[in-house]
Amino acid sequence: MKTVTFNLASMKSLSFKYTLLPLAALLLTGSCTKEFDDINTNPSTYTQATFDANYLLTTTQLGYAGSADFAYDTWRGNLIYSSTMVQGLATVVSYWAGDKYLLNEAYTAAYWGNTTVGAYVEQVKPVTELVESTRGKDRYKNLHQIARIMRALIMERLTDLYGDVPYSEAGLGYYKGIITPKYDKQQDIYADLLKEVEEATAALDPAADIPTGDVFYKGNIAQWQRFGNTLLLRIAMRLTKVDEATAKSYATKVQGKTMQSNDDNAYVMHDVAGARVTQNRNSQVLLGDGGQENYYVKWSQTFINFLKTNNDPRLSKIAVTQLFLTDASKTQNPGAISTAAVQKGLPNGRDLSGRAAYDVSTAPGYTSFPDYSSPSPGMIKRTGPTFVLTYGESELLLAEAAQRWGLGSASQHYNAGVTAAITYLGQYDPTMVVPPAEAGTYLAAHPYDAGKGLEMINTQYWALTNTMLDFYESWANWRRTDFPKLTPVVYPNNATNGQIPRRFPYPTTEITSNPNNYKAASAAVTGGDNLSGRVWWDK
Repeated sequence: MKTVTFNLASMKSLSFKYTLLPLAALLLTGSCTKEFDDINTNPSTYTQATFDANYLLTTTQLGYAGSADFAYDTWRGNLIYSSTMVQGLATVVSYWAGDKYLLNEAYTAAYWGNTTVGAYVEQVKPVTELVESTRGKDRYKNLHQIARIMRALIMERLTDLYGDVPYSEAGLGYYKGIITPKYDKQQDIYADLLKEVEEATAALDPAADIPTGDVFYKGNIAQWQRFGNTLLLRIAMRLTKVDEATAKSYATKVQGKTMQSNDDNAYVMHDVAGARVTQNRNSQVLLGDGGQENYYVKWSQTFINFLKTNNDPRLSKIAVTQLFLTDASKTQNPGAISTAAVQKGLPNGRDLSGRAAYDVSTAPGYTSFPDYSSPSPGMIKRTGPTFVLTYGESELLLAEAAQRWGLGSASQHYNAGVTAAITYLGQYDPTMVVPPAEAGTYLAAHPYDAGKGLEMINTQYWALTNTMLDFYESWANWRRTDFPKLTPVVYPNNATNGQIPRRFPYPTTEITSNPNNYKAASAAVTGGDNLSGRVWWDK
């Protein structure tokens, strides 16, 4: 993958909020095509008429994997908040506010972003431009449908984090001059997400164009069809609390059309040629590029205990102790220990304050930080994958649909989902391969129990999305199902009265940049525009 240098200052000249001209999209990131060097050398030769829209797909997919500005949104939204609230990771680092349910408004606003970074600039802008620039053009028939699917993928995460958000008017500043987009109600957003993904997936045509800028599937339309149906299933299952009939209807429609194996897993494979631009965003943070996260951020005690108690074969693959031996060192210890028996998770809600009730040194079993389990080296390579959507998720969602509504065999889908969730780890690194026989042994020891079906399925979903390091999804599905049963931490002056947070508050910048729409949306949040408020589907 070759990389294009770019100047973020050039982005500041854009006058329309939530939009992106094709040239600006080109300057955001690198491309997997050799022609991109020529475009960067002489961008003035490219116009709306001559520009190849495939480049915007690459931009969009890389943007979904994390901000080009040193993991801006990943660091704050995925790791500092989502990972710790759902007890996948834990830390004593003081500014990791999510671990203690403290409110840092800049961090909860990071995924939304500002005028140069964040989801609206780096994802919604280019994908909306991609949708609009390919509309009605036969040479982009499949690219247009993939753009619609990608926009739904992007907007699902945004609305899951915040609730009502700019959706129908987002990204249309260049086309319609909208600089203060309205906040659509989440109920309406979800209805349109279902429509968009269903229509776009059905319109994909293996005989039409093969997108050349596709990081996920390299233009494989059959895989995009399975991706679209799996995303449609996930979107539908979000509605089980508030619109079960619709959830069931769409879960019925996608039977037999979703991902078929781990070969269908969608992910972005990174490289380091572009320094911070193309590295894995989670890895940048967890390797300590921004501070001492490498030493002080660990797997949560809740998560490690779940794996350890159940003799889970994933444990010795995803966790090691003694990875970084001192807080000043960024060099990994080649003698790090992967033995399952010695893995130890860090309790959430602890600090280094010296206060007996909260300092980690007073926690039962405390020894030293190297003794706590870190994500294994294979998981946090700078060149490793960022997982987007996987076969394991698909099968576990199908298992839930079967358990709820009799759509197929819940046990068969559960077994397939857990097997996939265990064996996909080799896609991180060959050292993380788990043989299928070990997954079979695990399932034999923990057979599916319909009486505990929803809890078993969604606890496994939590475990899978934690190992994917997709804590946005782990937190969203936990909020939807309330599984697994997590015990909130107790920490002084927390912002939620001791309850696990349910949403991100709106960015305070919206008070001045989009005041009327912000005021109406924030007033409508059930429970208030804060960490304890709830999005529409989380009733």
